[in-house]
Amino acid sequence: MTDVDFPEPDVSAATIEPTTLKSRIEAGEAVTILDVRMSGEYEEWHIEGESVETINVPYYEFLDDDIGEGVFEQFPESEEITVVCAKGEASDYVAGLLKEKGYDAVNVAKGMNGWAEIYEAVEVTSYEGQGTVYQYQRPSSGCLGYLVVDGGEAAVIDPLRAFTDRYLEDATEHDADLVYALDTHVHADHVSGIRDLAEEGVQAVLPAAAIDRGVEDAGDLTAAEDGDVFTVGDVEIEAIHTPGHTTGMTSYLVGDSLLATGDGLFVESVARPDLEDGDEGAEDAARQLYETLQERILTLPDDVLIAGGHTSDVAEPATDGTYTATLGDLQAKMDALSMNEDEFVELILSDMPPRPANYEDIIATNLGQKQIDDDEAFSLELGPNNCAASQDSLAGD
Repeated sequence: MTDVDFPEPDVSAATIEPTTLKSRIEAGEAVTILDVRMSGEYEEWHIEGESVETINVPYYEFLDDDIGEGVFEQFPESEEITVVCAKGEASDYVAGLLKEKGYDAVNVAKGMNGWAEIYEAVEVTSYEGQGTVYQYQRPSSGCLGYLVVDGGEAAVIDPLRAFTDRYLEDATEHDADLVYALDTHVHADHVSGIRDLAEEGVQAVLPAAAIDRGVEDAGDLTAAEDGDVFTVGDVEIEAIHTPGHTTGMTSYLVGDSLLATGDGLFVESVARPDLEDGDEGAEDAARQLYETLQERILTLPDDVLIAGGHTSDVAEPATDGTYTATLGDLQAKMDALSMNEDEFVELILSDMPPRPANYEDIIATNLGQKQIDDDEAFSLELGPNNCAASQDSLAGD
């Protein structure tokens, strides 16, 4: 959205925090959202929910001196209208204008940027291993990460650069020192936080096979080989090479009870195989993913919790509010896990969603080949992650 000097409306609208809006949606309250970003931005990503109705009317339609009444006829007169834009400025103006017209309207503070700043830690209470595991959830993109805490030490798995301070603060809150920052692979949908955490004295870990893709600053990172163990208090975190989504994809088995699978296996889907070598390498990667699932993941005990690096709007949270499920439950409900190899490959390649926005720039950044500032990093990763294959065709009834 270009910078615009919005006129001051005669009536000021109240402001709602993004976290409050999220709580209302999760509670099932009926919410009407007026998104005043351009249609392309809206179509790429917007706030959704079972109880949410969204209307997209670009902000410029409200800037004319003579606004047609047809614009306002789209809005319900008896319901609160929650107005959102990119940063909270255009929506503040539009919400005030609606108030002048007699509508009940509120403005979302900081807009979709504020929505993208929501990052919550939920304890994985079904985890039965040593120590405590928390799942980080970013609803704007579906990104998930994990904090493992035990004996005054902590490790974070798949940290986001935008929340570097948060991990350090959370470790301190749990009376622990953050000793490891582990990435499962070279991410294509968000900028990794391992390098920023390394600057704070945390040991940054990247799979050795991921480093082989051409990581520029490999000397500053710890290479995780298959079978390596990282100890946090009394918790052992074992690196298990699980290629398919990427050649370097590595899962981390926490306390023999939870497998942080990164982008290999999710509670509603499996990985897409085309983000490293494009369409040309997708079939080989899909076959590699099949082998990984059958020989490296599905051979684990049924009660191991699968904890992926992403979630989507079709995923159902567990009773503890986390997006985790036992391996046995996933085998029972996900058809893709019981197919033969050719069926699996055909299915995975048949219906892949659009690639993540800016994924080439994000990959280059995570390889250490491109240097960007925090604002650019935050902007690059706005929107949905799209690192999974199409969920519609993978799960069973």
